[in-house]
Amino acid sequence: MKPIQFISGSCQRVYQDYIDRCKRIIHILSDQDREDCLMEINSYVHEYMQDHQQDDEMNSLLNILDRLGPPETTLKEIVASKKIDQAVKTYHIKYLLQALILNLRNGVTYILLFLLTILVLIFPVLIVGKIIWPQQIGLWIGGGSFVFGMHDPENSASHELLGNYFIPVVLLIMITLYFLIIQLLKIVKSKKS
Repeated sequence: MKPIQFISGSCQRVYQDYIDRCKRIIHILSDQDREDCLMEINSYVHEYMQDHQQDDEMNSLLNILDRLGPPETTLKEIVASKKIDQAVKTYHIKYLLQALILNLRNGVTYILLFLLTILVLIFPVLIVGKIIWPQQIGLWIGGGSFVFGMHDPENSASHELLGNYFIPVVLLIMITLYFLIIQLLKIVKSKKS
């Protein structure tokens, strides 16, 4: 993005400060998304300044920046939306978590998807636990109880149901749940669009 050049040095500083604030907000986006956001903001400022060349340069700049609003508010929804796009395109867990965290305030659906994602992140811990403590980790049923995870079989009447199949079953559940979360995120995003 080529920065706009102003006649007044104070206008240049105000403009640069606004752009720097925008850059701080969009820093977690991909390079292309950051460039797109900055070019769009720059375009709005440039067009407004061209349409109001006869007005005082500082007043025109302050008017358009006021219309755009503070970047911390204006860009928050754009960043959240673009992070969802990035997560569903790449299937990367880091981008999925970022997208869900940025969208937590946008409804119960995002909260539930976030909790499901946390559950997906717990499954590898169960797998490692099964390798380290094979007698205490598993799917336990009996004696009126149902435990998925760590359990002390010596102090209860329950028995381990999956045995050696625990790790493959957990892997299958984890992968299925992860792809389900991504698909649900796509559906939620398309309904909001």
